[in-house]
Amino acid sequence: MAQAAVKIFEREGEALESEVLDRAHLARMTFNDRNLEREVLQLFVRQAELLMQRIHGSEPAAIATLAHILNGSAAGIGADQVARAAEAAELSANRTPRERGLAVDQLAEAVDEIRGQITTLLQVQ
Repeated sequence: MAQAAVKIFEREGEALESEVLDRAHLARMTFNDRNLEREVLQLFVRQAELLMQRIHGSEPAAIATLAHILNGSAAGIGADQVARAAEAAELSANRTPRERGLAVDQLAEAVDEIRGQITTLLQVQ
């Protein structure tokens, strides 16, 4: 019986790790208001798209600033993978162009992944 409970707990933990958006965090930040949650998510998607457009091809200092903004926004809604990738992109501003490019590419992938999950979530609500 105890082993079954451990397996269930492990599967739940894996499911939480696979989630791109921390829904509990988002609910706390939006006071469990579904309309506010929807609006915040829509704003985040628009902002992330705009910031990523600006990041591509920008100078290192601009990349750092834009990634910093995206990091704060992502952390605010519970998009931890995006926040971590944005922080890495911000820190890469003083590194080689190759390292910076890789960090920006990883950030773009994280943003694409969260956009997909948000789009799905908004269609369900």
